Amino acid sequence: MNEAVFIQQLTSKKHREKAFAKLLDLYQERLYWHIRKIVGTHENADDVLQNTFIRVYKSLENFKQESSLHTWMYRIAYNESVRFLEKEKKKNFSSLQDVNDHFLSNLKGDQYFDGDEAQVRLHKVLQQLSEKQKRIFQMKYYDNLKFREIGELLEMSENTIKTHYYNAVKHIEKNITVVAYIEKIKA
Repeated sequence: MNEAVFIQQLTSKKHREKAFAKLLDLYQERLYWHIRKIVGTHENADDVLQNTFIRVYKSLENFKQESSLHTWMYRIAYNESVRFLEKEKKKNFSSLQDVNDHFLSNLKGDQYFDGDEAQVRLHKVLQQLSEKQKRIFQMKYYDNLKFREIGELLEMSENTIKTHYYNAVKHIEKNITVVAYIEKIKA
């Protein structure tokens, strides 16, 4: 279906409910994993995903179509995830790093985490990156978004996104073996 027609259905009172159900079907899983990589656990991702779709539903009539529907929803999901992390920081922690450390420590205990030791090491190295680099890396590596799309989401130039991404990749390549070595020594 043409995106313009789909958006028209989403904003039409007559077709809105059916179109929104289709929107959920199309995007729920992709947005879940996008959010999950940011907030860490299944329970938190579910909460943020629900808030994301509530915000999408309430904001559909204001969607200006300056970007694709996909990009617009990813931006909302990203912003909701960051809001969630900020709330967690205010409630329980002194910094976003403390929030990230907490989520990383709970990752292996999460019944929905099916990663192996390499995934855990990658998560540990990702925690060493700046928030911006981490989010850009996750959107490119896990969500397979194009640099242009990430730039639209974060309202940054494509070249800046590429610079952050490739710096993150260099950092990961340099440090992933260090984390593995440290874990081996501790064992």
